[in-house]
Amino acid sequence: MSVHQTHIGIDVSKTHLDIFDPRTGHARIENTPQAIALWLGGRDPAAAFAVFEATGRYDGPLRAGLACAGFAFARLNPTQARRFAQATGRLAKTDRIDARMLADLGARLRPDPSTPGEPERMRLGELGRRRDQLVDQRAAEKVRKQETGGDDLVLASLEAHIAWLDTEIARLDAAIAALIAESRALKTEADLLRTVPGIGKVTATALLSLMPELGRRRPGQIAALAGLAPFNADSGQLKGVRRIQGGRRRVRKALYMAAVTAARSNSRFKTLYQRLTAAGKPAKLAFIAVARKLLITLNAIVRDQKPYHP
Repeated sequence: MSVHQTHIGIDVSKTHLDIFDPRTGHARIENTPQAIALWLGGRDPAAAFAVFEATGRYDGPLRAGLACAGFAFARLNPTQARRFAQATGRLAKTDRIDARMLADLGARLRPDPSTPGEPERMRLGELGRRRDQLVDQRAAEKVRKQETGGDDLVLASLEAHIAWLDTEIARLDAAIAALIAESRALKTEADLLRTVPGIGKVTATALLSLMPELGRRRPGQIAALAGLAPFNADSGQLKGVRRIQGGRRRVRKALYMAAVTAARSNSRFKTLYQRLTAAGKPAKLAFIAVARKLLITLNAIVRDQKPYHP
C-alpha cells in the first residue's frame, strides 16, 4: 500500500501531460523525456506518488522518467479509473478533470505501486507490439487473397505485400531474440517460462515485456492484472455467473493461445481442460481457466526461479 503524503494525478495524451498536484494545482507539460525530467527535478520522490492511466506507448516517457528519478507510481487500468469517476459523480471528462480525478483516486484508494519497467523490457514491448500489428495485417491480407475475384494485378499486389510482411515479421523476430539473448535477466526468465507446456517465443515475449510484476504478486493479483480473475456478476434472477473483464489485452490473448496448446499436451493443463468440458463447461470457458492456471504457474516459477516440473 502507498504511504506517500501527496498523490499526483496525471492525464496522459500523445503530446502533453495534464498534472494535478493538490499542493500546487494544475499544470501542463509536453510529453517528452526532457520536459518530464525538468518537472520532476525539483520534487522529492519520497513525498509524492504519481497516478495515471495506462495508455500504451504514450505513457512510456512518463514511466521511464518516474522510475529513473525514483518516484513510485500506479499505472491503472482505464476501466478502473472510469468506474471511480462514475462512482464519485464525475460525468464530465476533460484532461484537467481527469488529472484531478486520478489524484483523488490515489488519495482515497491508495493503489499499490506498479513495477517499473526496465528499458530492455520496454523496448521488447515495442518490438512485440509491432510484430502483433504485422501478424494481424498478414492475416487480413491472406483473407483478402482468398476472397479476391482473380484480378492478376490485385493478386500480385496481395502476394507481394504478404511476402513483405513475412520478411518484416522475421526481422522483428530476430531483433526480439537478440535482445533477449543479450540480457542475462531476460534470457534467464525466458528460459524458465518456456519450460511450461504451451509457452513459446511469442507468449514468453509478451510476458517478459508486459508483465514485469510476474513473480512479485500474489496469484489473485497477477490474474487480475491480466484480466483473468473471474468476478461475480449476479443480477436479479441470474445467480452464480462469473466473468472476466479488463486487464492487459495482449497478455490475455497470448495466454489464451498458449492455453489452447497446453490443453492438448500431456500435462495437468490438459487434465483441467478435460475435467471442465466433461462437466459441461463451454470450451472457451475451459481455455480461459487453463490460461489462468498457466499464468499462476508461471508466476510461481519466476518467483521461485525454478523450472516447471509436471
